[in-house]
Amino acid sequence: MAASRRRGHRGRSTALAAVAATTALTAALLTGCDAVNKALDCVQTADSIADSVTDLQQAVENAANDPTQADASLDSIQSNLRKIGDKTDDADVNKAVDDLDKAVDNVRTAIRNGDSTPDVTPVTDAAGELTKVCTP
Repeated sequence: MAASRRRGHRGRSTALAAVAATTALTAALLTGCDAVNKALDCVQTADSIADSVTDLQQAVENAANDPTQADASLDSIQSNLRKIGDKTDDADVNKAVDDLDKAVDNVRTAIRNGDSTPDVTPVTDAAGELTKVCTP
């Protein structure tokens, strides 16, 4: 009888250990998926920013024809930057977002101060850095 009780206890212990292991594995997988989803969001948004930077370059080249185009491109970049900033707590990504935001502000200020062909190189450089840090 005592041996039977010990086996029953051992069976419950094994079952509890299996449940605990399954729970830990599920939590690890869900956490891993969350990290992957955040990385994908970052990459997709960085890709959108790259498109906006290309639009900005073209807008600056054609500023004489339509000066509002550059502002629209800058707005698009900053909107996408907010999306990345809201979804990450990664220090490198946040630094890249801040650097790009600052570069965008500088171009916007130059345009407001009458520069019809501002240097967008800092924007393209910062966008490239963001793309690098977003790539897993």
